[in-house]
Amino acid sequence: MGRSQREDRETMPIFIKGGKVVDPGRFVGVGDVLIDDGKIAAVGPTLQMPAGSTMIDAKGRLVLPGFVDLHVHFREPGFEYKETIQSGSAAAVAGGFTTVCCMPNTNPVNDNQAVTEFILERSRLAGLANVWPVGAITKGSEGKELAEIGDLRRSGCVAISDDGRPVMNSLVMRRAMEYALAFDLTVVDHCEDLHLAEGGCMNEGLVSTELGLPGIPSAAEDVMVARNLSLSELTGARLHLAHISTAGSVRMVREAKARGIKVTAEACPHHFTLTEDVVRGYNTHAKMNPPLRTRDDVRAIKEGLRDGTIDAIATDHAPHATQEKQQDFTEAPFGIVGLETALSLTLGLVEEGVLSLEQAVEKLTSAPAAVFGLKKGTLAVGADADVAIVDQQAEWEVDPGKFRSKSRNTPFVGWKVKGRVLTTIVGGRVVFEAGPLES
Repeated sequence: MGRSQREDRETMPIFIKGGKVVDPGRFVGVGDVLIDDGKIAAVGPTLQMPAGSTMIDAKGRLVLPGFVDLHVHFREPGFEYKETIQSGSAAAVAGGFTTVCCMPNTNPVNDNQAVTEFILERSRLAGLANVWPVGAITKGSEGKELAEIGDLRRSGCVAISDDGRPVMNSLVMRRAMEYALAFDLTVVDHCEDLHLAEGGCMNEGLVSTELGLPGIPSAAEDVMVARNLSLSELTGARLHLAHISTAGSVRMVREAKARGIKVTAEACPHHFTLTEDVVRGYNTHAKMNPPLRTRDDVRAIKEGLRDGTIDAIATDHAPHATQEKQQDFTEAPFGIVGLETALSLTLGLVEEGVLSLEQAVEKLTSAPAAVFGLKKGTLAVGADADVAIVDQQAEWEVDPGKFRSKSRNTPFVGWKVKGRVLTTIVGGRVVFEAGPLES
């Protein structure tokens, strides 16, 4: 049977011409990228375009490895009214993310081979971003009995976590780390002492007092960071700290790395862009966990990104239905969407002088890929052809009504930002092309 015209078109070589290529640690400069058979075939200053190639003129644009997000919630199975793997993948590629790792707090929880395989199949059918599952540490994420970690690894999970429901029992966490070490997996933890945080809905401090809202002290995060670092040191396991938000966390991770503990950490754009002051007015789109912190904490997160203490930028993309966020602040769920605004907010750090462009790209590409040992986030010859073409100077206004995500819960509505993804390529296929900006 002959091939369809679409199949022929999708497997044609793609020649990306004359863009500023930023592949951290490999190539930075104006050049061309040749994609053939779904792989990066060549990168260089002046390549010859093969006959029959599809040419993309990238002059004046950035040509980057596709972004890697270690921390998203796609809600399927069980909460498809918030997000599906299809809609989440569409949001991902619109934001330049070609690989995302989805947390296990679905219904049922991803604590077994069947759910893992379901997620992988849904990702295949969506045909957009690479969606890789993170398996649960414990059965049902209840913190009591370890999940079948070996089965999760063999069925395709790239890490384990009980994200959103931290493992409070230190012995269970120790055993999880020992098993993860045996199966060459990274343990990801949402660092929160549930007893210290109980009932809280924003950062504990002056603003929470003024608003009359119960607070979550920074110590709730710091205590668990210290516990997890001690267990990582004890077991030798790889530990990844999700969405750190406090100055204390940054300080402890910096010290732990200096001592040789196998720890990595991520920060989210909202935690290096916003402070607790955004909660004034009881804006539920400013309610997330960990909560927005103080200016001192934001400064510490930026410094941690700058000096390499914080390895990666992740979104913690957490979609919720509109009616859920329209409740009273204390009742509304934690979380915001982030895939479609992450690039612009990260480029804000470049404008501010916190990071160089190459450092910012690294935090979105090769650095997160290295945390989970993923062969992604690079334009190296032979690598999967996952590419984002970006207009660094394009200005646009954040309008949740135009999001590809099913959900609209963002605190950045109406913000004027710079940096726009024009084209996203996954495995040599163009999966997203931006339309013209409205004047």
